[in-house]
Amino acid sequence: MGVFTFVCKGSGADWTAKQLNGDLEASASSTFELQRKLVQAAVSSDSSGGAQSSFSYVTPSSAVFQVIIGGGRGGGAFVGGGGGAAAPAASGGGAAAEAPAAEEKKEEKEESDDDMGFSLFD
Repeated sequence: MGVFTFVCKGSGADWTAKQLNGDLEASASSTFELQRKLVQAAVSSDSSGGAQSSFSYVTPSSAVFQVIIGGGRGGGAFVGGGGGAAAPAASGGGAAAEAPAAEEKKEEKEESDDDMGFSLFD
């Protein structure tokens, strides 16, 4: 897994980027084009897997761009929630056992400021 971090600076309509710890550089007329060039440069340097990227402005004329190569080999490392939608066991008993537990769960009410007997302006 390779992580490539770039410092990007804009001057007028032109953007340049230099790798924080390395020799990769690129320049382009837009941030979109710059990102594409930097991903291509990172992939050509380390082709061990898929590429993920993140572009974050620091100021209107500067940004940080990060490319992560590989890293998705964990088999589900990027899978989000949704555990409740899992398929039940072949016998079907798992889904039936979970239903009463969900019904027994009671909601807690949030206390409002009115219930405390004082307000901000007393």
